[in-house]
Amino acid sequence: MIGERVQKYRKDRGLTLTELAERAGVAKSYISALERNIQQNPSIQFLEKVADVLNVSIDQLLYESTPENEKETLDNDWEDLVKEAMNSGVSKEEFKEFLEFNKWKKDQK
Repeated sequence: MIGERVQKYRKDRGLTLTELAERAGVAKSYISALERNIQQNPSIQFLEKVADVLNVSIDQLLYESTPENEKETLDNDWEDLVKEAMNSGVSKEEFKEFLEFNKWKKDQK
């Protein structure tokens, strides 16, 4: 159920219902009802807001996660690192150049 996954990701992130509601700009009562499976059909707009705050894809909220899917997603440390690079002004091209340089450097050893 979607509500169970929202609750799992919310707790994994250490967020309270109130914190999630405030950050996502949605009603706390709605999240609570969703997590308790009283509300079972959230809108795409709601899911987009909540997924953004929880730092997951909408697909992760909609569908049961499998080991195959988990391999395709970044763990939180990698995601934080990429965001830090983006916020520091590193462009995609600069990041690609860095990766290419590292590959070249490895090949030289």
